[in-house]
Amino acid sequence: MRLVIGFAALAVTAGVVSAQQSDAIPARSSPRRPSADRGMLPIPPDCVWLGPATPSALASDSVCLTRAEVIALALVRNPQLRAGFEQVAQARARKVEGTAIPDPQLSYIVDGSNGLFGSGGSVDKTLSTTLQIPFPDKFRLRGRIGRADVRATEATLESLRQAVAAQASQEYDSLLAALRHRNDLTVAKTLAVDFLQKTEARFQAGSAPRLDVIRARVDVAKSGNDLISNERDIVNARAALNRVLARPLGLPIAVADTLVLPPPLPALEVVEAAAYAARPDLMGIARQIEGARATTALAKEYWLPDVIFGVGKNYSSPGPGVLTTGLAMPLPVFFWQHSKGEIAESRHRERELEATYSDLRAQVGQDVRASYATAATALLQAAYLRDELLPAAREAYRIASLSYGLGGSSGLDVLDARRGLLDAEGQYTDALAAANIARADLQRAAATTLESIATGGSRDH
Repeated sequence: MRLVIGFAALAVTAGVVSAQQSDAIPARSSPRRPSADRGMLPIPPDCVWLGPATPSALASDSVCLTRAEVIALALVRNPQLRAGFEQVAQARARKVEGTAIPDPQLSYIVDGSNGLFGSGGSVDKTLSTTLQIPFPDKFRLRGRIGRADVRATEATLESLRQAVAAQASQEYDSLLAALRHRNDLTVAKTLAVDFLQKTEARFQAGSAPRLDVIRARVDVAKSGNDLISNERDIVNARAALNRVLARPLGLPIAVADTLVLPPPLPALEVVEAAAYAARPDLMGIARQIEGARATTALAKEYWLPDVIFGVGKNYSSPGPGVLTTGLAMPLPVFFWQHSKGEIAESRHRERELEATYSDLRAQVGQDVRASYATAATALLQAAYLRDELLPAAREAYRIASLSYGLGGSSGLDVLDARRGLLDAEGQYTDALAAANIARADLQRAAATTLESIATGGSRDH
C-alpha cells in the first residue's frame, strides 16, 4: 500500500512540475521588454532644428534623432506597447492559474454537541486536512493551453511592435517631407524676391510694363503665404512624431536624416515567402490552434479520477491521527452530454481557428502584394521625377530667367517657369516621402527588414 501511495505521489508531482515549467520561447519570437528610456540627446550642428531655439529648450527637452533612433525610442516608450506587455503578463498569470495546485482544505467537525462548536459538550471532535489533486495529465494539458495562450499573446505584441515601428518611420518621413518642402518654398521665395527686384529695375528703365511688377509682387506674397502654410504642416508632423514617441506634442525635436530615394526592392516572391515565415499574426493563430487541441484533449479527460490525500485526528479517540487516501471520479453515465457539449465545442473551435488561419494566410499574401505594388510604383515615380521632370523644369526656368535678364522673354514666362519648377520640386518631395513610407509599410507586411531579405540572395526589383 505504501508503494502505491508513493508511486501516486510521484506521478502527481511529475505532472505538476511539467505543467508549471517555464513558458520561455526562442529569442527570435520573444518580445523584448524595455528597461529604461535612453534619455535626451544633445543637438548636433548637422541636425535640422524644429522649435524655439532657446537655451532652456536646447538643454532640457530637445532631441535630435535619426530614423533608426526614432524607431528604437518608439519601441521603448510607446504606450500601446506598454499595454501589450501587460497583456502578455496577464497571459502568463493565467498559465499559473491553470496549472496551480489546489489549496488544502482544513476542517474542524464537532459531533454530538448541544451547543455551537462543542460549547454544550460533545462526543467527537475531529480536525482534518485534505488535498484533492486532479489527475496528473490534466496538469500537462493545462500547461500546454497556458503556454499556447502566452505565445499567442506574445505574437500579438510582436505584430503591434512592427506596426509601431512602421508608424514611427512613416511619421519621421512625413516630418522630413515637410522640412524639404520648407526648403523648396524658401528657395522659391528667394527667387521670387530676386525676380521682383529685376522687374522693378526694368520698369524703372522703361523696358517692362507695370503689370509685370504687380505680378511679381503677387508671386512674392504667394511665396510667403506658402511658407506660413508649411509651418502648420511642420507643427502637425512634429506633433504626430512626438505622439508616437510618447512625448508632449509641443516639445521641440530635430532630425538628423534627410529624405532620399530608397534602394531597390527585393523580388516579390522572396518578400512573400519571408512574410509567410515571419508574420507574427500567423504564428499567433498557430499557437491558438495548439491551445485548442490541448483544450479538446482536456475535455475528453472529464472521467479521469482526482487523487485525495488527507490527515485527520479524532480527539475523542486515543492514538495518533489517521491517513486517508482515495480517488474521486465522476460516473460517465450521461457521456453523450460531454461528447456533444464541451468536447464538440472545443473541436469546432479547432476547425474555426484552422479556417481563420487559412484566410489569414491569404490576407497576408494580399497585404504583401498590395504593399509591394505601392512601394514599387512609388519608387518608379520618384526615380522618374528625379531623372526626367525635375531636370527639365530646372532647365526651363534657367532659360526663361536668363532670357528675361537679356530682355528677351516676358515676366509671365519667368513666372510660369518658376511655378513649374516649384511644382516639380514639390512632386519630387512628395514622391520621395511616398516611396519611403511605402517601403516602411512593406517591411511591416513582410515582418522583417528588406535589407535582410536582400542579403539573403534575392534579386533586386
